[in-house]
Amino acid sequence: MNKTRESDKSRIRKYAVVVLVCVLIFIAALVILNLWEKRQGTFVGENTAGTTANITVDGEKYVLNKNIQTFLIMGLDKFESDIDDTSYDNDQQADMLLLLVLDDEQKTCNIIQINRDTMVKVGVLGVAGQRINTVTEQIALAHTYGNGREQSCLNTSEAVSGLLDGIKVDHYMSVTMDAVPVLNDLVGGIEVTVLDDFGDYDPTLIKGETVTLKGEQALHYVRGRIGVGDNSNLSRMARQREYMDAFFSKARQLLDGDDSFSADVMTSLAGYMISDCTVSKLQELSKKAGEYELGEIYAMEGEAVVGEEFMEFYPDEAALNSLIAKLFYVKEEE
Repeated sequence: MNKTRESDKSRIRKYAVVVLVCVLIFIAALVILNLWEKRQGTFVGENTAGTTANITVDGEKYVLNKNIQTFLIMGLDKFESDIDDTSYDNDQQADMLLLLVLDDEQKTCNIIQINRDTMVKVGVLGVAGQRINTVTEQIALAHTYGNGREQSCLNTSEAVSGLLDGIKVDHYMSVTMDAVPVLNDLVGGIEVTVLDDFGDYDPTLIKGETVTLKGEQALHYVRGRIGVGDNSNLSRMARQREYMDAFFSKARQLLDGDDSFSADVMTSLAGYMISDCTVSKLQELSKKAGEYELGEIYAMEGEAVVGEEFMEFYPDEAALNSLIAKLFYVKEEE
């Protein structure tokens, strides 16, 4: 069991590193292609959650750590061409959620992996992007409210903040699924041993066979859930870890040995990402994440159950409170 957990942590660490590499590449692409202005919307929002300055956990008193910055990374189950930024109701879900927790004093970067099925209070947005109601549903659905861009990212950030008892999400970045086949083919394809039976979803992917994924086939492998294996998000997450493990190794080889590879990636990825950060802020956060010691990868403890329509994940309240205290607070000095 311990070996399995350590293996999973290692894979998630590599996954996070690849995401951070993509952030750095995206920054350069923004500078080169001058796309930042095109990405900015007119909507201005703010995190409405309130962080408690002092808390008590297991009899111990804690005060808020003011040296913490948070950066939310969202992987969106949608394609850039399908996004209608004039609509305030979309079906673009955030299937991957990673919260980077940067401690500027300790020089550490911890990561919280959030299950997309986590049940939380989600804001319902009106036609002007303002919150008009809240509903309890999967956190992945928070991104379906708003225009699929800045408003939706902010709404997801607020849902994450609510999950973490008001801890503010300082900045965010989202990436659409279109980027998967682009990245996959840039490295010449990724070899995997197929973990699930894909059936009619993609007959070329046969469980147990070793294949080199190409183009849309790579997207099918990391995105497919309904009609694949046991239809669960946990199985999909296992495939994503396998894929990212192989991708990381291959991308690092190419980055080390081919100067033109970085330029190719820069040009190809620029159109798939959205962030609330200025270019200089992204540079600052990426530099910190790269230089700081990578700490733990935390997956929330809890229970996954079959709901009326979909899977529902309920975090263990005591374990979540302890995690919040550990990452965002420091013990009060007597």
